[in-house]
Amino acid sequence: MNRAAVRHARRATPTLGPALLVALMLLAPARGSAQISPGPLAKPHASLEGALNCTRCHGTRNEALPGQCVACHKEIGWLVAQRRGLHALEGRTACASCHPEHAGNDFALVAWNADSLARFDHRRAGWVLEGAHRTLACEKCHQTVLRVSPAARLLPSTRSGPGYLGLERSCASCHIDVHKGGLGQTCTDCHGMDRWKPAPRFNHASTSYPLTGAHGQVACAKCHQDPRWATARDSSGAPAPVYKPVPHAQCSACHSDPHSGKFGGGCAECHQTRSFSVIDGSSFNHSRTRYPLAGKHTAVACAACHELNGVKRKDPPFTSCGSCHTDAHNGLATISGKPVDCAACHTPQGYLPSTFTVAQHHDSKYPLEGKHQAVGCGSCHIRVKGPAGRAALGASLVQMRPSARVCTDCHAPDHGQQLAGRPDGGQCSGCHTVNGWRPTSFGVTDHARFSFTLTGRHATTGCRDCHGLDRKGLPALPATVSSTRTLGRAGLLFKIPERDCTDCHVDSHRGRLAAQQAGGIDGRCTACHDSERFRPSTIDVAAHSRYGFRLDGAHGAVPCTACHAAMAAPRPAVSLIALRQDGGAAWLFPTKGKSCVSCHRSPHGDQFASRADKGACEACHGTDGFTPANRFDHGRDTGFPLTGGHAAVPCAKCHQPAAGTPDPSRIRYRAVSAKCENCHGGAMPKPGGA
Repeated sequence: MNRAAVRHARRATPTLGPALLVALMLLAPARGSAQISPGPLAKPHASLEGALNCTRCHGTRNEALPGQCVACHKEIGWLVAQRRGLHALEGRTACASCHPEHAGNDFALVAWNADSLARFDHRRAGWVLEGAHRTLACEKCHQTVLRVSPAARLLPSTRSGPGYLGLERSCASCHIDVHKGGLGQTCTDCHGMDRWKPAPRFNHASTSYPLTGAHGQVACAKCHQDPRWATARDSSGAPAPVYKPVPHAQCSACHSDPHSGKFGGGCAECHQTRSFSVIDGSSFNHSRTRYPLAGKHTAVACAACHELNGVKRKDPPFTSCGSCHTDAHNGLATISGKPVDCAACHTPQGYLPSTFTVAQHHDSKYPLEGKHQAVGCGSCHIRVKGPAGRAALGASLVQMRPSARVCTDCHAPDHGQQLAGRPDGGQCSGCHTVNGWRPTSFGVTDHARFSFTLTGRHATTGCRDCHGLDRKGLPALPATVSSTRTLGRAGLLFKIPERDCTDCHVDSHRGRLAAQQAGGIDGRCTACHDSERFRPSTIDVAAHSRYGFRLDGAHGAVPCTACHAAMAAPRPAVSLIALRQDGGAAWLFPTKGKSCVSCHRSPHGDQFASRADKGACEACHGTDGFTPANRFDHGRDTGFPLTGGHAAVPCAKCHQPAAGTPDPSRIRYRAVSAKCENCHGGAMPKPGGA
């Protein structure tokens, strides 16, 4: 196949296609009819020249030519396997369609026309030319020195010239990494394709040191070409830039410490990146100074202490509170008569509450005791508002020495003017202590000084039960005194009108006993009752004789209700007048008489009615019992003395029930014959005999 035919075939390839190009090559007339080879091989394949080498490319059994090609051209096989480059992306398998052979020793197997290389669409090779890459001449990149891909190492021999295989797509494969690998291998993270500088995609905020404040205006070289860490130099002798690592953990890595280490190396604790002169009060660690800030001082603006009339003060005075604060008490704040600094009573946490303790108050003219210890300072040390108060007391307006001579200097008279006539003028301390208003210190003994001594239940009754406006069960207080204006806030009336028992309690006897006063009988309630309880009464057997009937003998054991039936009625729950509107049952204690028959029925009928004493029971019987009749004398009272054998005869032998009477059980004592024969029949026994 002559060269003219090959050139014609190559020109026709875009129109006729690879298959037709191969056919033309095979049909081209040979230089000599006796030749075995279609023609000489190109210079790169010169080592394969000769009839014995045909099988090295064409095989022995009509094998496919591409398989033999990649056996030698391993770089092509590697690229196809990696899906990289033109051969892999366009999927061509007929090598001879683009690279025909036997066209002569000087035939170019890869042929580019003068304008076809410039018109080559680089996207076909899998790498789009962007930015400045678009204007570069092909040979600027396709150089032997830049062929660093693994495919280049598979080439059969070192090639010179442009070379289109073995280039890599990473920036560092062509460009020198001025960062020495410190920023990674992906240059496009920061740089664009148009130029190296500036790096439009670089964002310093994405690094471990975002640029804030004045740092954003500093030239890059100020930090990245500092001679302290830039050990290498570029071709001009200037320090080579260092981008990573650049020390930045402490400000002192770049900035000198004007404080000579006095505050440590943490500049950011005080300063801001906006300016050195701007102090960050929120992060400045004032505790490293001689005056640590505490409490409300932490919220004070720096200028409030460090500026005076617009002039900055480096070391403001702080030995005492008065160095900054005026005396809010106008010199009245003293302890034991000596002026003190604010810190004696206040802390930086705030003026309130004061730290002046109860124990310290003991050193004053008014020691705090009892409930006064729990009273807030402001309750006594009140604020006096107005210009006059400010002039006398200072800016605090607090009255440091309130009057405390008597209780009423602070406390209103809670009882009105009821106690004003007392020798002490009605001072609270007469009845109360500083431990509390209740219970009052006015006790039972004190009450005895007045017209009503408290005894029994009265001693345990609450004061308000008798003296209060809301006293239940007692008559209402007079309208003239039942007002808080008269009685005071406590609402107690001390001089109450009640004196006698019946002023408060119901008289169940309806005045009957009181009416007996004229007869010499004590009819007062206290004669029978005490103040502990109404029942039982204090009347006992001995006291009963005061009322004309002596309880002796068996009478002393008889229940009261046996004679006084009214006492068996249900007992009232209460005795107070206002709670007993009906008055309750009346206990008048009527008497039936003082003779025995007033209460006892005579079992003798009228047998003894003819006697001088009319048959009085007490003539024969005592109060210890009806039997025996211990006052009866048979000889004296009947004229029939019991002597001899009669003394031993039982009464019932002679005195038997009277037959034919209305009461057969009645014993017959009168009209009994005294003759012997009436009891003894037959002969009378002889004296001394049976």
